[in-house]
This record gives sequence, structure tokens and C-alpha cells, in this order.
Amino acid sequence: MKLRSVVGAAIAGTGAIALANAAIRNRAPPLEPALSGSQRTFEWNGFDVQYAEAGDPEAPDLVLLHGINAAGSNGEFREIFDDLSEDYHVVAPDLPGFGTSERPPLRYSATLYREFVRDFVAEFDTPAVVASSLTGAYLVDAADDLDFASVVLICPTERGGPDRNLLARELLRSPVLGEGLFNLLGSKPSIRYFNADHGYYDMGKVSEEWMDYEWRTAHQPNARYAPASFVSGFLNAEFDLGEALADVDAPVTLLWGREAEITPLKRGRDLAAAADCRLVVVDDAKLLPHVEFPAASLDVVRDAVGQ
Repeated sequence: MKLRSVVGAAIAGTGAIALANAAIRNRAPPLEPALSGSQRTFEWNGFDVQYAEAGDPEAPDLVLLHGINAAGSNGEFREIFDDLSEDYHVVAPDLPGFGTSERPPLRYSATLYREFVRDFVAEFDTPAVVASSLTGAYLVDAADDLDFASVVLICPTERGGPDRNLLARELLRSPVLGEGLFNLLGSKPSIRYFNADHGYYDMGKVSEEWMDYEWRTAHQPNARYAPASFVSGFLNAEFDLGEALADVDAPVTLLWGREAEITPLKRGRDLAAAADCRLVVVDDAKLLPHVEFPAASLDVVRDAVGQ
């Protein structure tokens, strides 16, 4: 009798989670692009990767690569994209598995993103590149295969999560429970918490409209598969960023929020010393100085690119 009760409760619980998941799916409309400009498709290894393009095609190429999180997208550059397009030919992809790009149910890896970054950046002739957080590490790892004009890295890091945890990844990938757990991770309270905890120093700098967009991008079909690899440590880059950064054959600028905690300023100072590169610190900012202080960040990027 007890076993029957337990089984019945488990079935009922699973059914309730499935119903909740379906309700959330029905609430999330299709996702529009986060950035203005022309919307293009880069066909890569079976993915349709979407990217925004703006500015004079004859102007110097500038590639913007967003960081990785459960609600990641090229909208990370929403405060500086249009201004940069006045001086540069700017392109900003949604990484595979994020934003408006395709999100097949793969077991995403650091190697996949390194290869994507390499192949996408290689489409342009000696571009300047701005890359954020973990994606900055992928760019540095691929640098031997690329020809840059200059590089700006925003709070770069080799680690976006804990050590690899296979159980955690497979749990988040599971059809009912995994979707339910990811719905909690991508809920509006969770998005607000993570933004306040390590994204923004001043939550007044992030609008309710933007957090709604983050919620919607985290609830698109197959949205959980790339973040499942991220939060379980499978997107961590397995190399020493300081050593690799020293070998980049282009001027490198590090842009850092002074209040960043996930990648503290001390790490930025250590990287700048190890690689003999420029470090620019923005006060009263965490991981997203280019959102909290777009004017200062625009000055850094323009100075690094040379205009």
C-alpha cells in the first residue's frame, strides 16, 4: 500500500510538472531579435546562426560576441550597438543555442563554441573583436587561427561554472523534470536575482522590458540544452587564460567592472600583468560595464580600435 502511494504521488507530481511546463511554453511567444539592423543567417555545421549587422560595409569590421548564461543573447550589446555602427561595420551573432539562433538538443561543449568563434570571426578581414566573459576565453583560445586588428575582452574568464558534473547536465536535459528545473532557473525571480547578484551593480540600469526579454529567450523551444552544459561545467575552457592571452598577436584591452565578483578585479590585474595588456576599470559596475556605462565603454572600444 505504501509503495502504491509513493508511485501514485510520483506520477501525480510528474504530471503536475508536465502541465506547468506546458503552461509556461504557451506563455512564451516567439523571440524577436534583440538588436536593430539587418538580420542575417550564418550557416555553420548544421546550425542557422542569426546575427545582427549594421553600419557601412566598407567601414572597419567589428565583431561583438556576447557572454554565456541561461538567458544569453546578442542583446547584451544593446546599449552600444547602434552607436558603434556609426563608425564601424558591426556584426553581433546570437551564439549557437541562444537567442534567435537554432537550439538543437546537443550536448554543447567548450570545443563547439571555440570552433564557432573561430569560424565566425574568420569570415571577416582582420576585424576588431569585442568578446564578453567566457566567450572571451574561446576567442583567445582560437587566436592562433585568426588575424585581429584589435581585441577588447570584457571580464574574460575560463570558467563559467563548477567542475564538470555529468549528473547535473543530464538532469537538466531530461524531458519533464529537467525542463521544470530549467524553468525555475530561467524564472523572472531567478533572472532578477542573478542580474542583481553578479550582472549589475545598479539594478536601475536594467529595465523590466529587458528582463522580460531574458525570460522569453530562456523559454524558447530547446532553450535549456546549451545552459545545461554551462551550469554543469561542460563549457569551461581548459587552458590558462593569462598564458594564452600573452600570445595574442594584436593589441588587447581588458574592460572590467570594479565591483565584479564572479571575475574579480584582481583577476583582471593579474591577466593584464601576465599578458602586458591594457586594463580599463569602470567604477560602480559588475560584469556588464558596457550596459551600465555605455558612453565610457564606447570610448574604450573606439580607442582600442583606433577611431
